[in-house]
This record gives sequence, C-alpha cells and structure tokens, in this order.
Amino acid sequence: MITHIDPNTLSKIYQNRFPKDQLEQKNKIWQILCRNLFQKFISSSATVVDVACGYGEFINNISAHKKIAIDLNQDALKFLDSDIEFHQCEATKLSSAVKGTADVLFTSNFLEHLSDKNHLDAFLDEVMIALKPGGIYMIMGPNLRYLPAQYWDFYDHHLGLTHLSLIEALRLKSFDVTCCVKRFLPFTTQSRLPKYPFFVWAYLKCPLVWNILGKQFFIIAQKPLSPC
Repeated sequence: MITHIDPNTLSKIYQNRFPKDQLEQKNKIWQILCRNLFQKFISSSATVVDVACGYGEFINNISAHKKIAIDLNQDALKFLDSDIEFHQCEATKLSSAVKGTADVLFTSNFLEHLSDKNHLDAFLDEVMIALKPGGIYMIMGPNLRYLPAQYWDFYDHHLGLTHLSLIEALRLKSFDVTCCVKRFLPFTTQSRLPKYPFFVWAYLKCPLVWNILGKQFFIIAQKPLSPC
C-alpha cells in the first residue's frame, strides 16, 4: 500500500513486480517466517492488523483471534483468507478502520513508500491510535545504511530510512523501542535468501549469517501502557 498513488497504478506495479508464478514460493517463505519468528510475539488471543498487506503473505500465515488487513490496492482482497477483515484505505487514514483495538500492528517493506517524513509522522500517529496501550508495532523494511544504491532501484521508493533514523522517529512519537535487529533478511525475495522451507528455517537459526546477507531491519516498538 502506497499513499497518494492511484489504486489502478498501484495494482499494475504489484502485478509487474510479483508475477503469479512466484507467489507460491514467496508464500512458503512467509509461512516459515511467521511460524518460526513473528508468531513468538503474537498470542492466540491477539487482534493483529497488517497494514499494506500486499497479497496477504503475513496475515494469511499468522495465527490470531482476529485478523485485519489494510491496503490501498483492492486486488489484495483476492488473496486473503476468508477469516480476514479487509479495509481498502490509505495508511494515513488507518484509524478510520482500527482505533484502540490492535494488540499487534505489522508492516513489511512499506515505510519507504511514503512520500516524505511528514507522512511518516502522520502514519505513526495513526499507529498509536490503532494500538491498545501496551500494543506493539512490528516493522520490517530495507535498511538504507546497507543498501545505498539498491534502495532506489524500485520506482515507488521515496523515503530513505536506516534503523537508527526510524528508531529516532518512533521515540519522538513516544514509542518504546523494545527490539532492533539492524540486519535481518536480504533485500528482496529475489535476493540470496534460500527459497526452500528447510533452508529458510536454517537461515533464521543462524543470526551470524544475517550479518552477511541481511539488508533489512526488524524493529518492535511498543505503545506505552499509560499516556506520556
């Protein structure tokens, strides 16, 4: 989901970027990621919101009591499981769909699509409204520190972020940063991340390898239990 872009253009970008013949393999990678990492932070009673859900790779494969997907691209609905509540809207209007009910909010490879830091600030305000007190925001995205050129190879990348600049932005919005992995996954699923489930599982078990291949950060930020 990209803010301030025509939904039809967005649909074409994703159709070109993620050919149908690659979607099954991409989904298998996300099955392993969800089962062996992300699920550790999510209880079975949680309400989970996936913003910029894409084709549902995360939200389809995570277990939770209630699952909500949000994307500007109407095509996303075709790929979501029947138990997922879908809202077509911009990220900076997140609170129109979710307000104070999310235990976990997740974004993957999204923040770099925002047009500028003003829109990032507006989005983080919406995340704070969407989360319950004590709720967490899980973020995965390309780390500009380790991708000084490749970062801009995608036409719809506008906002450059490192793990440190994002942490600063989160703290300015009163989030508590509880986890930061500055080098996690490779840049894209076309990178050198092993594609077969066993090897993806093995990669997750070997953090030393992340320091070589990892180009994306993984950050968890928590909404305070009481107002600041």
